[in-house]
Amino acid sequence: PVDYALQQNYPNPFNPTTNIPFSLEKTDETTLTIYNMLGQQIKTLVNRKMSAGSHEMRWDGLDDYGLPVSAGIYIYQLKSGDFKETKQLTLVR
Repeated sequence: PVDYALQQNYPNPFNPTTNIPFSLEKTDETTLTIYNMLGQQIKTLVNRKMSAGSHEMRWDGLDDYGLPVSAGIYIYQLKSGDFKETKQLTLVR
C-alpha cells in the first residue's frame, strides 16, 4: 500500500459478522476499536504492532467480555502512528 486507509466494513448492515479491511503504510503500533454511539469502548479488535500492508479483521458482534451487543450503529476507529480514521457500521439482530 502507498498510504494508510480504512475501508468500509462489509457486509453493512451485518448479522452475525462483518469484515473490516484496512491498509498500513508502515509497521507501527496499531489499534482497531469499536465504540457505541455514546463513545464507550465496546471491543478492541487490534492492539499490537502490525506490519505494513493490507489487513482485514472480523467482528462477531461481541464486546470485550464475550457478550453480544445490541442492534444499532457503531463507530470503528483505526489508529496507527499519526494516522487516525473513523467510520460507522450497523448491526442488525
